[in-house]
Parts: sequence; structure tokens; C-alpha cells
Amino acid sequence: MASTITEKILAHASHQNEVAAGDFAIADVNYVMAHDSTAPLAIEAFYSITDKVFNKDKVIIVFDHFFPAPTVAGATLHQKSRKFVADQQLSGFFTNGVCHQLLVEKFVSPGDVVVGADSHTCTEGALGAFTTGLGSTDIGGSMATGKCWFKVPESLKFNLTGQTRKGVYAKDVILSIIGDVGADGALYKACEFTGDYVDNATVSSRLTLCNMAIEMGGKNGIIEADQKTLDFLGGRTGKIFRSDKEASYKDEYEIEVGELEPQVALPASVDNVKPVSAVEGRKIDQAFLGTCTNGRLEDIEVATKILKGKKIARNVRLIVSPASEDIYFAALEEGYLEALVKAGATVCNASCGPCIGRHEGVLCEGETCVSSMNRNFTGRMGDPKADIILASPATVAASALTGKIADPRDYM
Repeated sequence: MASTITEKILAHASHQNEVAAGDFAIADVNYVMAHDSTAPLAIEAFYSITDKVFNKDKVIIVFDHFFPAPTVAGATLHQKSRKFVADQQLSGFFTNGVCHQLLVEKFVSPGDVVVGADSHTCTEGALGAFTTGLGSTDIGGSMATGKCWFKVPESLKFNLTGQTRKGVYAKDVILSIIGDVGADGALYKACEFTGDYVDNATVSSRLTLCNMAIEMGGKNGIIEADQKTLDFLGGRTGKIFRSDKEASYKDEYEIEVGELEPQVALPASVDNVKPVSAVEGRKIDQAFLGTCTNGRLEDIEVATKILKGKKIARNVRLIVSPASEDIYFAALEEGYLEALVKAGATVCNASCGPCIGRHEGVLCEGETCVSSMNRNFTGRMGDPKADIILASPATVAASALTGKIADPRDYM
């Protein structure tokens, strides 16, 4: 039977010759991850099953959603997770970056099955792995057993061809796709990205594509590993799977990326997508560059090229959060962070930062933020009467410069 990459990985992990969409598979997991928001509940579920994790080197805890702790309640949750890390002697405990970026930098290999107590665990599928988010209870079960059951998803193929024009990036591509498919258009589907645009894209850009698969309802995002992937991994090889040419897909989309202009997603749904020209000039109060979607070095570089030697608008706060410590140091060495600070930015520690509205950039009633993150839901960054507009790092930088939504092509 011809199979997709997702079907092949789940078959391999569940010790079966093959599986098909709709089948149930009990798969071995390579890594189980939880962060400071989700770990406490996962820990409770874990201890209701057993008192010892299946493998202390395969369970990963990351403090990124509210670190350092901004409240007593947050510090108390951290304390509970720290005790679990110590009691279980876990080797994977981090406070120096966003969980998904750290998994990409340090752990995930092609062919892996990775589960995380965060919906954007689909990011890591850009390395040719099956990676997906679960609820905390299921994560507790996986911590205990090293396994997880899955209903094998149907697959969607997004064949991306051509080359983007100046000022158009992977974030614009995925926003356009979500605008077309809809917020539930890929519900519980494997979103497979292919085509010469993907082949030519950097690993960072591929991560952006897979990161937002969940924003159209996807179970996972995935891209076949190639030499570029292996070069990025620097020695982690894994097992490379590829979709068969005759594999069956629920739907296939042919997308010419060269026709796109910069895109934005307006409040309060990720599929409320418009070309930037349709909303250019809308006043903003805050601009945010970072997160598991667009907090990587190439994103910071793009913003720096627009802002270096200039000053952001006086009425705007620009917040920058590199996605990991390694990215922070690289941006520091390249001079990007210095240039951004001189332009008026506030650079935060490597973390989720303002993305989830806990600290480092909470919005008040009536404010508008243009952000490189992945969600613009009501109340996501603070007050429910604040607005979030999603955009590429280039659009974020250009908007911070002008104090209003701006087309980045005018500032490049």
C-alpha cells in the first residue's frame, strides 16, 4: 500500500508494517515535553499512574511561558515542576528558550514521534518527524508509559511552487494558506508541505510553516527531511521517511507563492487574512517580534535591516524575544540586538514573552499590537478589548518604525 510520510512514521513507531488513515496506532514516543503552564497538571496525571518516568532522558520540562516568574502563583507552579524534575532526575530541564525551538535545536530527529503539552508542538515536524500537541493528562500518561495512542490522520498536501517576491516571507505564505483553508479546514489532518518553494526554503522558514498547521486545525505539520535538514541537525540523523508518489491525500492544494504580497491576520481569528495593503495605516501601540513562529535569527535579521540606524515611532513599544539562548547569542554577535535597542526596542530573555499575555508586554483595553506570533485570539495578550494583528517580522518592523501598519516593501 502506498503511504504518506505521516502514515509511515506512525506505522514504524507502532511496530506495524503499515497503517492507513482512520486506523488506531499505539506508538512509542521518542520525547515527551511539557512547559511551565502545562507541566503541573501533567505531573498530577503522571503520579496517578506511577512514580517513575519511562525514561529520564526522554521527558523534557521547559520554563518558557512565564519565566522568570512574574507572580507568586507562577513561582508556585515553577516550584512544583522543579520538584518533579529533581525527584525524577530528569536530564532535560531548560529555562533558556521556547520549548519548540529547544526541541528543534537539541532533540528531535527525522522519523521521531514527539508529543508535547502545547498545541504548537507541530512546529518540530519541519524536521521530518511526527510531532503533535496533547492535553496535559495524555502527556502524563506518555511520561509514565513512553507510548501514546493515535487515530492515524488523513493527510493534506500543500504543494508550494515558485519564489516569493521581495518583502514576502514564510509567515505570509502560511497566513495566506490559513486564510484560504479556514481555521478548521484541516481539522485533525496531517498538513504536508512540499514543492520547490519548500525545497529552497531555510529550515527556519520550514519551521514557520509547520508551526501554524494547528491554526487551520491540523493534527501535525510535516516536511520531508533532506540534506538541508541533516546539515541543520549537525549529526542527529534519525530515520528518514518519504511519502510514496501514489499515496492518498484527502485534498491537494497547488499554491504559487510568487503571486503573494505581505499578509496580515486581523482580529480575532487567524483565518481573517488580508493583504497588508488593505489595512495599511491602522494605528498600533505595540509591536512584538519573537515566539516559536518567528523568533529565529533570520527573523531578527530581517527586522534589523529595516530598523538599523532609525528610531521607532514614539507612540510604539517594540518588544523582541529571541526564541532561544543560542539565537540570542548569535543575534548579539551579529550586532542585531544592539541595533534594535538603539532603534528603541526592548529585548527580553529567550522565552515566549508577551505571546500568551502573562508578562513582558501585556496589552490594556483599546490597544493594538502587531505581532509575529501565531494567534490573535481575544484576550491572548491581555485585555479582551485589545486587538492583535499577525504579520511577518518585516511587517512588524516596518509598522514599529511608522507607528501604524506598514507595507515592509516600502522600507527595504
